[in-house]
Amino acid sequence: MNPPTALIAEDETLLAENLRQELDKLWPELSISAMAPHGQAAVDAALRLRPDICFLDIRMPGMSGLEAAAALADAWPDDEQPFPLLVFVTAYDQYALQAFDLAAVDYVLKPVLPERLAQTCSRLQQALTQRRQQQGQGESAGAPSMQAAVDQLRQLLQTPGLGGNAVLAPAQPPLRLLQVAVGNTVLMVPVDEVIYFEAADKYVRVLTAQKEHLIRISLRELLPQLDGQRFWQVHRSVVVRSDAIARAVRDELGKLTLHLHGSPDKLAVSRMYAHLFKGL
Repeated sequence: MNPPTALIAEDETLLAENLRQELDKLWPELSISAMAPHGQAAVDAALRLRPDICFLDIRMPGMSGLEAAAALADAWPDDEQPFPLLVFVTAYDQYALQAFDLAAVDYVLKPVLPERLAQTCSRLQQALTQRRQQQGQGESAGAPSMQAAVDQLRQLLQTPGLGGNAVLAPAQPPLRLLQVAVGNTVLMVPVDEVIYFEAADKYVRVLTAQKEHLIRISLRELLPQLDGQRFWQVHRSVVVRSDAIARAVRDELGKLTLHLHGSPDKLAVSRMYAHLFKGL
C-alpha cells in the first residue's frame, strides 16, 4: 500500500515549513509531495501529483484557499482517483469557523497547535481508511467524495466573510452602465446589453451582441456590483446574463454547455455551478 501523500499551500514560507515539520512528527508515514506558495500553484501541483490530502491556507495572494479548492474541483478528472481531502488553514474568528464545522471540512487555526493538528491527522487517517475499504469492496470512492467536496465548497463560498461576495456587496443599486475606455473616448455600455463577462487576467471581456469590450477590473471586483438575479456565475471565469441563456445541454459525461441568445458562443458550466440548471 502506497503511503498517503499531501500538498501544503501556504504563502508564508516559515508557516509552511512549520506545518510540514509538525506533520512529519505526528504522521511520519505521510509524504509531503509538494509545497505551493500560492493558490494557482496549488491547483497546478494537485492536478499533476494527485495527492490524497491538500492543506490550503485561506488567505493567499491571487487565489484564496477556497477559490483554489473550487478550481481544483472544477478541473479534477472524472476517473477513479478520489478528490483530495481538504484541510483549510485559517486565522478566521469563531463565527466564520462555524461555517467550516457545518460544512464538515476540517480546518486548523493559525498558529497551528500540535494538539489540534493531531486531531486533524486522526480524522484524515480515518477518512483515508474508509476510502480504501470502499475501494477494496469494489465501490468507487471518486464520485461521492467529489460531489461531497463540491457541495461543501459551494456552501463555504457562499458564507459571508469567507469566500463569498456578501462581504463585498455594496449597499447601492446594481450597476447599470459600464464605462469602457477606448483611446480618448469613454463608451457608456448598458449592463442590460451584456450577454456575458469573462475574466481575462487582470481584465474582463465584455461580450454584447454587437461588440466585445475589455475593461480593467477583475471579475471578482465586478461580480458584487451586478444584479445577482440577472447575472449568474456559471464558471470561475464566466458570468452570464440569465435571460441570454437559451438552453443548457448536458452531454453523455454529464457536462453542461450553455447556448445563448444573441451570440454563437457556447459556455461551459463548471461543477460548482451545475446546480443552477436542475430543470423543473
